Amino acid sequence: LMKRFSSSSVSEDLGCRRGEFSRKHYGSVELLISSDADGAIQRAGRFRVENGSSGENTDCTPGTWHRTDVHLENPEYHTRWYFKYFLGKVHQNYIGTDAEKNPFFLSVVLSDQNNQRVPQYHSILWRKTGTQKICLPYSPTKTLSVKSILSAMSLDKFEKSPREIFHPEIQKDLLVLEEQEGSVNFKFGVLYAKDGQLTDDEMFSNEIGSESFQRFLHLLGDTITLKGWTGYRGGLDTKNDTTGTCSIYTVFQGHEIMFHVSTMLPYSRENKQQVERKRHIGNDIVTIVFQEGEESSPAFKPSMIRSHFTHIFALVRYNKQNDSYRLKIFSEESVPLFGPPLPSPPVFTNHQEFRDFVLVKLINGEKATLETPTFSQKRQRTLDMLIRSLYQDLMPDLHKVNNMLNRRSFSDVLPESPKSTRKKEEARQAEFVRLGQALKLKTTVKGDATANLATTSFCKKEPWESQSFCSNFPHEIVCADSWGQSLLVSTDAGILLIDDGQPSVQVFDKTLQIKQMHVLEALDLLIARTDKGKDSRILVFRLSAVQKDIETKQMIRSKYDCRENKLERTKGCHLYAINTHHGSELRIVVAIRNKLLLVTKKYNPCNSLTSSSVLSSSESPVEEFQYIREICLSDPPVVMTLVDGPTEDSDNMICVAYRHQFDLVNESTGESYRLHHVETNKVNFVAAIDVYEDGEAGLLLCYNYVCQYRKVYPFNGGCPLIQPSAYDFHFSWNQVPYAVVCAFPYILAFTTDSIEIRLVVNGNLVHTAVVPELQLVASRSDIYFKATAAVSGSSDSSSKEKSSRSSPQTPTAYEMPECPLASLEGEVPCKNLYKIPLSNLVGRSIERPLKSPLAPKVIATTTSSGTASLPVAHSLSLSRMEIKEIASRTRKELLGLLDEPIPKTESAQKQKKVPRRQSDPKQGAVRSTSSDRIISSSFESCSEGHHLSTSSDPNTLSNREECIPSSYPFQLISLYDEDIIDLK
Repeated sequence: LMKRFSSSSVSEDLGCRRGEFSRKHYGSVELLISSDADGAIQRAGRFRVENGSSGENTDCTPGTWHRTDVHLENPEYHTRWYFKYFLGKVHQNYIGTDAEKNPFFLSVVLSDQNNQRVPQYHSILWRKTGTQKICLPYSPTKTLSVKSILSAMSLDKFEKSPREIFHPEIQKDLLVLEEQEGSVNFKFGVLYAKDGQLTDDEMFSNEIGSESFQRFLHLLGDTITLKGWTGYRGGLDTKNDTTGTCSIYTVFQGHEIMFHVSTMLPYSRENKQQVERKRHIGNDIVTIVFQEGEESSPAFKPSMIRSHFTHIFALVRYNKQNDSYRLKIFSEESVPLFGPPLPSPPVFTNHQEFRDFVLVKLINGEKATLETPTFSQKRQRTLDMLIRSLYQDLMPDLHKVNNMLNRRSFSDVLPESPKSTRKKEEARQAEFVRLGQALKLKTTVKGDATANLATTSFCKKEPWESQSFCSNFPHEIVCADSWGQSLLVSTDAGILLIDDGQPSVQVFDKTLQIKQMHVLEALDLLIARTDKGKDSRILVFRLSAVQKDIETKQMIRSKYDCRENKLERTKGCHLYAINTHHGSELRIVVAIRNKLLLVTKKYNPCNSLTSSSVLSSSESPVEEFQYIREICLSDPPVVMTLVDGPTEDSDNMICVAYRHQFDLVNESTGESYRLHHVETNKVNFVAAIDVYEDGEAGLLLCYNYVCQYRKVYPFNGGCPLIQPSAYDFHFSWNQVPYAVVCAFPYILAFTTDSIEIRLVVNGNLVHTAVVPELQLVASRSDIYFKATAAVSGSSDSSSKEKSSRSSPQTPTAYEMPECPLASLEGEVPCKNLYKIPLSNLVGRSIERPLKSPLAPKVIATTTSSGTASLPVAHSLSLSRMEIKEIASRTRKELLGLLDEPIPKTESAQKQKKVPRRQSDPKQGAVRSTSSDRIISSSFESCSEGHHLSTSSDPNTLSNREECIPSSYPFQLISLYDEDIIDLK
């Protein structure tokens, strides 16, 4: 038994260290100098250089290193809210001026979040400083006012109160405002450089490229004829061939991309500077430089190119010996960090993966460049001019109209109109919707919107995809923590130990109410805060003793059996925190109203997990803890986090949040230092997450919609240096989270009905998953959450929704979204537990040495290939291994990778193929062929109620190994709500 606890869980260790991240993955800023043939300096510039070898192991085999974080950042299908949620639907628009007399526009829509029957208010605030978007929950008993929405956006004072705009044409103007965020289509320069060429004049003068360059262009996209081209042209002439006859074009994840290839642009023998070529490539924000020659030959430098507009250069070299590409990225120092970080070494033998990586990197780079002062200031001036012009055009009309409808300026968002004006309002809404739908269709046909389902990849397994852990969990969960492969859960029925595929085991009865817990497997400890109010205490148990009670089934402990497990002086506590980076010492800080109690446990080798079980179980764990000191605060803390100092001696700190501020408190002296002050009237503190970069402490401060990163510099005489830094940054969530989890490179925000996933280094949005009735359960190692899934009737509901949408009718006044899931007829809501493995998020393989505390069984481990070795000791009609084999072989046969048929089972049925989406270079759009959707019923008996991620990206369909995740509770659907694919 004790051998199970002989070493710390790798997952828990990784969970403790997951706050560590470093910007070294994104390169360092260098001064790059270019000289002529005589050695004289021509130009110099400061660029951030990414070569994938900084601080990394460079002796790994090329092409074998894979990351999980290759994603488009701030994807348009998540950020273009007005196009996605508002156009073609009944919504309200308001106009007003703030206290500084600056005009603003507000748009509000009550919509069903991604057809998940989760009604929400989506709100967009347009101001001269930019666009702010928030999502507010819908309550059938509480109406939402415009004032409360603006207050949530930190806009409380007005020079003129907002008034509603009824003109349907306002939709066209607001769509123009949204388009100022940046184009959905891109143009990239491609410059060919021969070996030894060191000046831009030499590179631009190359008439033709080599064979390897032509293969690279063929990898990037398709060759199209410019004359008569109707798709995205990227500034090229499609009528008179003045910019060449052909070019390279592609569609990637819904984005049209035109490449300005230097050898395809017009060449002039008289003009040595090749002005016509420089006119296009020199005005591209991002340029690919394909350089011939060996690695030892002089390398390209951005200072060789005379351009004030190009901010990012991607240097590509081809190696004929191993048929691989090497990538290097140069970014002007003002460009914010953007992903994905380069692998180490940055060598790609899989050409398709290289193409996907390059295109994602370049698209993210151009978006990041638009945030530099050069571009952001121009965008703000344009936005300010458009808003003021629109305000001046609308205000006279608003003053002229003086009917009942226009008096709804500060009323509820969805008020009831009088009967006398109801018919008139219905007619207005019908015209409003008709114009919005026409505008949406026109924008789509014109190519100014991303394609609908080209945003997700059918065979790409995303790192945040979840696995089913426990079905039909009937109890209310208070808190939980992982224990080996199991989950220790505090519920209304007591403390339960749950394992995948096994019945739950009761550990404590319901007399013991645990509100907060930590399972420390390496220290053989269970720490818990029980009860509430004056009766609350901190309890400490030995995991080995709890384990013994479970295995022998001697008794189920109650509250009255835990008297010897109470820590002294902790009566009346409402919060506690432990240090996650406990090396030689475990520290616990207990909050009792406005007092902090510091308790430590010294690590004693004779009491380690390698000692005998008799010695370990004979000593009470309470006796190993010692009281250190008491620290008084001005107010009771709401959030508390321990920050380890660099020396682990007397410079440890406690981050506390109360009132309107975050403070740092020195554990040794009790002195407090102001870390951050919150300016808003109402503050909802969420978390303070400790993250470390190269050994230096930093904190992610989360409150309201905001997540703020503050770096805490090395301590100087017991006082931390807290000052503004270039390292500090902040970003805003789209919805107020109640919990935030950091797992580098991601940071996940949990709300009542969604998981918002962003990148830690820059706060850019990666994905938003809609999960009805979501509750985060545990997150110290693997992430566990509870969610609601529809058991029956979903297919009928979907078909009805589709038929109703296919024939739009005149909308009724103040149309409401569909009722929540629990109230629909024919559907019985059930709550399941799901798990997101931490190993998937951080992108590394984890083998856990600790088995489940429950009965011994086969534990799934991750192999080097990334696939799971699953237990087969389950008495089901299909074992998990058989299910996995069927899924894998089905995918391979559908892709033509297997000649032999799929082995038949009792539950296996025929597969049906539905058209697959492909890019058509002649049409500049996305069309369907016959192999995209696969509707399978082979797995209904083994994964009912769980959904599979979908895709229509033809570029990744044939190159992914992991096609079928074990279970996925989210539905990933079309941007235009056309299709819902449910694979079981």
